Amino acid sequence: MAKLTPMMQQYMDLKQKYNDCILFYRLGDFYEMFFEDAIKVSKELEITLTGRQCGMEEKAPMCGVPHHASEGYIDRLIKKGYKVAICEQVEDANVAKGIVKRDVVRIVTPGTNVNPQSLEEDKNNYILCICEQNLLYGISVADITTGDFFTTQVTDSKNVLDEVMKFSPSEIIFYGKDNEIISDIKDRLVLTINELEDWYVDKYSCEDKIKTHFGVKVLEGLGLGDMPQGVIASGALLQYLYETQKNSLSHLTNIIPYQTAEFMMLDSSTRRNLELVETLREKERKGSLIWVLDKTKTAMGARLLRTWIEQPLVSKEAITHRLETVNELKDSPMVREELRELLHPVYDLERLMGRISYGTANPRDLIAFKKSLEMLPHIKNVLDSTNTPLAKKLFNQLDELQDVCQLIDRSIIDEPPVSTKDGNVIKENFNEEVDTLRKATTEGKQWLAELESKEKQATGIKSLKIKFNKVFGYYIEVTKSYLDMVPDNYIRKQTMTNAERYITEELKVMEETILGAQDKVIVLEHNLFNEIRENIGKEVKRIKQTAKIIATIDVLSSLAFVAERNGYTKPELNTEGYLDIKDGRHPVVEKMIDSDLFIANDTKLDEEDNRVAIITGPNMAGKSTYMRQVAQIVLMAQIGSFVPASSANISIVDRIFTRVGASDDLASGQSTFMVEMTEVANILRNATKNSLLILDEIGRGTSTFDGLSIAWSVVEYISDNEKIGAKTLFATHYHELTELEGKIDGVNNYCIAVKENGDDIIFLRKIIKGGADNSYGIQVAKLAGVPDDVIERAKELVDELSEADITKHVDVTEMLDKKSLKEDTQNSIEESTKQVKKEDDIMLQLNLFDSQDDNEVIKELESMNVIEMTPMEAMNKLFELQKMVNKK
Repeated sequence: MAKLTPMMQQYMDLKQKYNDCILFYRLGDFYEMFFEDAIKVSKELEITLTGRQCGMEEKAPMCGVPHHASEGYIDRLIKKGYKVAICEQVEDANVAKGIVKRDVVRIVTPGTNVNPQSLEEDKNNYILCICEQNLLYGISVADITTGDFFTTQVTDSKNVLDEVMKFSPSEIIFYGKDNEIISDIKDRLVLTINELEDWYVDKYSCEDKIKTHFGVKVLEGLGLGDMPQGVIASGALLQYLYETQKNSLSHLTNIIPYQTAEFMMLDSSTRRNLELVETLREKERKGSLIWVLDKTKTAMGARLLRTWIEQPLVSKEAITHRLETVNELKDSPMVREELRELLHPVYDLERLMGRISYGTANPRDLIAFKKSLEMLPHIKNVLDSTNTPLAKKLFNQLDELQDVCQLIDRSIIDEPPVSTKDGNVIKENFNEEVDTLRKATTEGKQWLAELESKEKQATGIKSLKIKFNKVFGYYIEVTKSYLDMVPDNYIRKQTMTNAERYITEELKVMEETILGAQDKVIVLEHNLFNEIRENIGKEVKRIKQTAKIIATIDVLSSLAFVAERNGYTKPELNTEGYLDIKDGRHPVVEKMIDSDLFIANDTKLDEEDNRVAIITGPNMAGKSTYMRQVAQIVLMAQIGSFVPASSANISIVDRIFTRVGASDDLASGQSTFMVEMTEVANILRNATKNSLLILDEIGRGTSTFDGLSIAWSVVEYISDNEKIGAKTLFATHYHELTELEGKIDGVNNYCIAVKENGDDIIFLRKIIKGGADNSYGIQVAKLAGVPDDVIERAKELVDELSEADITKHVDVTEMLDKKSLKEDTQNSIEESTKQVKKEDDIMLQLNLFDSQDDNEVIKELESMNVIEMTPMEAMNKLFELQKMVNKK
């Protein structure tokens, strides 16, 4: 059997150790891949597949990418779901005996990618861990680019999905037996999911890992005493990060435990429907709520604002503190604009700390960092003129980090190269040895110039030059026409076509001095830079705290700026359960159109007489816009933003639920109606009296009677204070539901005002009291551009169908009123069907078969045993029956 070469044996040993990864194996200036990895990568990245002798009979398949351009290739593989193990030389080739030692220095996964070019500045790159044991779910989430680390635990798998949607991780690691939740996540999101082995979730190992990392003796000191499953998830995540990153993760300085009840709960459907961070259909930022609110000046601020939008508060005190500060900044434009101007040059301090911890921050990063820190005293000075409790707290906690700023200012030149390998990074007078060596290199050039002049005079050779190359070092070059004038002390080094190259003892000594100084100063500067970077890294806690404060100032300033520019008002908050909005506007829609054209509307909901608003009116009239606007106004208020209204008194809600048709996902394999009922079931089981419900066209996905019965029953259930009693906006095409006003306490009718002009209509987009008596379907079709012939035919048909309406003898609302208030929805549907059949249905059916031949067809149908027939027998019998009917 052929024996592998030592290099290939080293590769195979490492590949076996990291067999779930693509191994990027460093050879010189390239990362090489071999065997299956090479075949896979050449296909995925469309690069040439070659071969290499490895000691076997056949060449090993091989492909490679340049070291300096590797990040782009790695990113492409990560986005395709691969893990990449980076293998580097970990031994100096000059001192190595035999093959140079190599090892994997880092594993890159979607959730641990720290390449700045592949990350979105305004979005965190989270990795999330789920550990399930006995239906208790521990959740931990981290962003290793910023050092954020959170944990919680929940008892319901739906809450797990809510947390996943809140953080939108790029990678999930999972342990547990509940595979349904993972299947659900896979159906909804495109991300990498890795399953953990049993040893990751050992209770004692997880506890020790957390205590060791954060330097505590008891978990209570971190607030984790009552989160046993959260501890396991956090410990498992830490272990995974240690294994993949292979460094101390020193920038993960604290872990923040939280309860899901601290924030407004938003399920995946609501996040989509309210278009918080992306639009529903195009998945674009423009047209979302964050697009309107984000006028931040820093990447840190943009990420924090996204977090606020994804996690609205439920604490009245915390919301009030934010609103007070936004109000002060709105009313103090000079202070606000000065802050925003000072924030503009501030670098992404959070992600810089991540790169410092990884040892990848370069000299230019530190200069950008210094310029950011130079802004801090000015920001703090401006902030001193504010008076709200939150602003004062930010002022007192803002560390100006001037010692860090001064260290960089003293040590790094103002315009350094990207890499330390080029030298010229350290400032003059920072290090005496650097100054001495640098002087030798600069004065050496003068020495050489003087030596060249001296030799020219001594020899009389006018063309004599002292030159340098990497192979021979310094040498004296003389053209062949002057060879007879070369002195005896010149030692020939190389013969050229037109010249000879020589060396002298004096030049050799000078060369050693100059070249030694150049090499030494580059090495010394590199080491000094690493030392400076490590010293900055020791201040990670202070820097992270300052970064969060700067981000908070940025978000508050942005919200104040948006409030003033868009004419928003400060909402009042209450905990008494009422919602009173005057002249409310949709924050996004009014920006997409001329704001003068947007029609403002009032909203009044409470826990007594105005619990449920039944909204009727045609499609395109603005029902969905109106309902979404109410939900977005409430959400904006609870993140601490002003709202688009002339006044607003907002009851703090624990959850916002939405159910609108646009969220149907037929690609998942479920019917529209099944999706609808699943979402309705979730709402009815989880809503409380403190929730806000936005329901659009419940029951539309099934037959009229079924849909009407379900919609009716849902309204009853929601409006019942003993069951839910939640504030609800309920849009429907079932005009029969308007009968509920006056029959069920707290239910009121509203409709969209419409102006009719002959066959034409104008949607006034104004919500008014009362129910609509016409859905204007044909007029809407006309507005949509349906051909005139189709419109005219539709008018004829609607008249015919109205006259022949088989339900005209049945008072459906009276029937439903009697049944639905006493029996369940199914009984109501069955009873409705029976009553209709008693009147017109049977006659209509019999009229279809009123000839003698038709009676024979009926007898044949009655005698058939369809269950036992084969498909072919059924087709033949159907053909016979068709012939009997067609005989005239």
